Amino acid sequence: MIGVLVSGTGSNLQALLDADLPVSAVASNRRAAPALRRARSLPTASFELADYPDRVARDLAMADWLLERGARLIVLAGYMHLLTPAFLERFPDAVVNVHPSLLPDFPGGHAVDDQLTAGVGESGATVHLVDDGLDTGPILAQERVPVRADDTSETLHARIKEVEHRLLPRVVGELCAR
Repeated sequence: MIGVLVSGTGSNLQALLDADLPVSAVASNRRAAPALRRARSLPTASFELADYPDRVARDLAMADWLLERGARLIVLAGYMHLLTPAFLERFPDAVVNVHPSLLPDFPGGHAVDDQLTAGVGESGATVHLVDDGLDTGPILAQERVPVRADDTSETLHARIKEVEHRLLPRVVGELCAR
């Protein structure tokens, strides 16, 4: 069973749902995250940092909630907070992220803008295991996306998302089949 963590609109969550993967719960660090509405009839919860004394307490509460709902594999689908080691220890080698660059190049929350600023000729999407670094975990799959001369952050990110929506469900499906 899959627990999905979201912060934004949830297009990658939708790709997982459209692929009929066994999502058991969806959690967010934002009560107002539009992605929570995509979860249909699944259990959802928000874990805003302001409601907890610190990140560790928040992450442990979130991990407990996910485990209670049967989650054994966690997928970060646009989740924009770093997870603490306390959370990762609850799901060893079972937290997956999708990132809009060809890691290890351009980690972090501004990868698309950083790539355009650097003038790279190609970008892409990476699905990787999460460790306690910033986008440093083992790479599970990558797919390249050419950068066009007239690309803006929006146009490049839209093409990368198309790849993410195909790549993430494929990799998660493979992990579930193990």
